Amino acid sequence: MSLEVKIPAVGESITEVTIAKWLKNDGDIVERDELLCELESDKATFELNAESAGKIKILVKEGETVEIGAVICSIDTDSAAPAKEEKKEEKSAPAKEATSTGETIEMHVPTVGESINEVTISSWVKKDGEIVQLDEVIAEIESDKATFELTAEATGKLQVIAKEGETLEIGALICKIEVMEGAVAKEEAKSPAPAAAPATSSSSSYAAGHASPAAAKLMAEKGLSASDVKATGVDGRITKEDAMKAEKSAAPKADAGKPAAPSYAAPQIGGGVSRGQRREKMTSLRKTISRRLVSVKNETAMLTTFNEVNMAPVMELRKKYKDSFKEKYEVGLGFMSFFTKAVTMALKEWPAVNAQIDGEEIVYNDYADVSIAVSTPKGLVVPVIRNAEALSFDQIEKEIVRLALKARDGKLSIDEMQGGTFTITNGGIFGSMLSTPIINAPQAAILGMHNIVERAVVENGQVVVRPIMYVALSYDHRIIDGRESVSFLVRVKQLLEDPSRLLLGV
Repeated sequence: MSLEVKIPAVGESITEVTIAKWLKNDGDIVERDELLCELESDKATFELNAESAGKIKILVKEGETVEIGAVICSIDTDSAAPAKEEKKEEKSAPAKEATSTGETIEMHVPTVGESINEVTISSWVKKDGEIVQLDEVIAEIESDKATFELTAEATGKLQVIAKEGETLEIGALICKIEVMEGAVAKEEAKSPAPAAAPATSSSSSYAAGHASPAAAKLMAEKGLSASDVKATGVDGRITKEDAMKAEKSAAPKADAGKPAAPSYAAPQIGGGVSRGQRREKMTSLRKTISRRLVSVKNETAMLTTFNEVNMAPVMELRKKYKDSFKEKYEVGLGFMSFFTKAVTMALKEWPAVNAQIDGEEIVYNDYADVSIAVSTPKGLVVPVIRNAEALSFDQIEKEIVRLALKARDGKLSIDEMQGGTFTITNGGIFGSMLSTPIINAPQAAILGMHNIVERAVVENGQVVVRPIMYVALSYDHRIIDGRESVSFLVRVKQLLEDPSRLLLGV
């Protein structure tokens, strides 16, 4: 019996996941509850276990994104022998004779982009007169911006019209296909080669060892030859992914007796300098971050107001009590707890800053779930401190440490990242002097902290040096007016410059 393994529901708002890594190979025997693969959503990473023991058949490749409920593999709980018998029967079945239907399909240069008016035939993967299959890659076309693959629109005999290197306008005739019934490509008609020698079967193909234009460029930059690259493309073709993965087999030998370059020659770059490039597929998290940030910029009336805070009182208080604080609570006393407490007090006074838009309604929150932006190797995540208004300094610090460690290990749960009402982001830890943070939708505002720099300021008519931090509040002007935004930020400044107010609540 074949058991289908589907993507389980991993969270309310998650509709698709990416196969981050297969821990088993196609055809492996797995045990019940054994780990099969890792799934990655835009918010967290999950593990998928085998629902039964048997032989696994992988249906979805690593890196592919699939919807919740999609089948990604199957497990044959019975013997694999019947499958082998079916394959033998398929091999022994006689090939049908190809017959022309009398229909000819004309293929034209497709539209490949708004600003692209013409393309060049960079290479033909299939030869004139060759039998091609529906959706099989037959040529590569190149514009001034990218390279595209042209696939057959029918099964039949190919008639090449445009030559390699020829430049054509969009919509121009590029080839014809004489539609045939029962047509089988030469490679399929031949009996399959032994598994131990797959390279010999592809060497006779026209495309074998031939690099696509993008791959050829990468190979040239790396100094690679076709023998240095393992081809995985159609008919043994070298793709740009193959070129990216390849390493040079041996360092080139220095040319002996080479004449010295003339004085006007280009400067010779010493060893260790590289002009190589590498490409990495965007993770689901990074794609979601990109999509959401652009969406916020387009869908909100975002505005930013600034102020500056004299951090001397907070720094003096922290310096005075940080040792005893750590000794008592076993956690360090940082700036984030001061800012979090100041924000929660200011949010009570200016509830619009803690609100959000839901359709045609404004939702006001009586609590403050403060999201803290944390940078991780996979991207920015924003875990939430629940009911921050009710927490003490040590509870806030412990919660920040706990969430930050889980974020960097990729172990945050969905619940720990959902439902914030206001966000704090600290670009100052990376040296940022000033920035305009983007709102974390569907919230209406975000506070940006920056680095602390000693600056000359005037106090009571005297120029003095104080540790100053610039703070920025980005807000949605649809529900927060200038009065609320500026007053909120002034209140945060007031609380930080006189931290005794945080203790007294005044």
